[in-house]
Amino acid sequence: MTARILIVDDVPANMRLLDAKLSAEYYQVATARNGAEALDIARSWQPDLILLDVMMPGMDGYECCRKLKAEAETLHIPVVMVTALGDTSERLRGLEAGADDFLTKPVEYDTLMARVRSLVRLKRVLDEWRARGETARTLGLSLDKQLTPSIAGARALLIDDWDLGAEVVTAALLQDGVSSIRAKSAADMRAALAQAPVDLVVVSLSLLADDPLKLIAALRAGDGTHDVPLLIMADPVERERILRGFALGASDWLTLPVDPNELRARARNQLRRKLYQDRLRADLGTALEMALTDPLTGLYNQRYLRRHLNGLLEGGAARELSLLMLDVDHFKSVNDECGHATGDRALRLIAETLRDNMRMSDSIARYGGEEFVVLMPAAGPTDALIVAEQLRRSVQDLAFFTGKGDRRPLTISIGIACTHGQPTKPDALLRAADQALYAAKRNGRNQVVMGAAPDAM
Repeated sequence: MTARILIVDDVPANMRLLDAKLSAEYYQVATARNGAEALDIARSWQPDLILLDVMMPGMDGYECCRKLKAEAETLHIPVVMVTALGDTSERLRGLEAGADDFLTKPVEYDTLMARVRSLVRLKRVLDEWRARGETARTLGLSLDKQLTPSIAGARALLIDDWDLGAEVVTAALLQDGVSSIRAKSAADMRAALAQAPVDLVVVSLSLLADDPLKLIAALRAGDGTHDVPLLIMADPVERERILRGFALGASDWLTLPVDPNELRARARNQLRRKLYQDRLRADLGTALEMALTDPLTGLYNQRYLRRHLNGLLEGGAARELSLLMLDVDHFKSVNDECGHATGDRALRLIAETLRDNMRMSDSIARYGGEEFVVLMPAAGPTDALIVAEQLRRSVQDLAFFTGKGDRRPLTISIGIACTHGQPTKPDALLRAADQALYAAKRNGRNQVVMGAAPDAM
């Protein structure tokens, strides 16, 4: 997973070291020597992550971070503050300024890369929701533009079997109006989640009753918890288990024993991002349902698809994007032999199946008739082929029955087009996918075909 990372440091040797490490992992890197330069680059380049040194002349890292988090153009960009100062008070000061994490020099390489991957993964999801919101606004739909949601009233699930530690966490969160449900085991966790959804999960790696890493994996696999922010509490000596937790999808971590103020700062950052995403989802659900959805299938319509695709490729930006064009095989015979009501029911079933088998960050639209289009931001050919084959199999396995009780097979053909990270026009991408779909039809249907590279801009 590549991304754009901005390094801000007034010491050239520090910048070169971080640049070399990140470039070796194929990240795109830009550098800034002071806070003012960082603000300009962040606004224009829109990095996926900022590594920000604290001790700089003029505008220090704290002030720079506050300015980044105060502007709508840069609010959503994760900031990791890096400093030689290891005091808890300095770390808390950075978190209070809005930083998403705080690393102490010399930066441990594996920890840095775990933080980078975790924060970039989270930003990609938020970017997709922000892009959808901007698409809706260009269509004249009014959405709530408040940028800093209150966390009062949020609910947290605390998984910890140490009574004293749990009391500290519960009391700290309550100061910000966040109520907690406590679980001491996997069974308690499942019972708590069955009662009501939560906005934050805090897990202790010192849990004795169950393996906490298994609980983290279960939370990330759960339908209601896969995108809920998850904080790990752990002793710093458990480095390998902490890194494993990040690999499983943890959002952040705190050292044991927990500092209440640091916990509050980290929880606020995670909850605000979660609530911001939830609000975008709710706003879009209301507005787009009125103007941008297909009434038969409930999917986005072609109007939204084209606007959204234009937004993703706006200005000839070089972005990794894949587009899947799907067509239901022999659908005319379904209408002719079984009636249009049965055909409509088949389309609704297929649409629901496609939606249930896509990635969370992807968008699907009914393109017209029995054709559908899937947009996959930040996805290359390999990811697109995997998803396309999964969609094809999921439709092939459907049990669809006509009004007479006869089972009728349903299949789809899929054509794929990818930008390959090159500037691409929307119509060229659609045309390349359509040509690949035609090849899939010509070659026997019920198959996936990867198209040629779209025409260059």
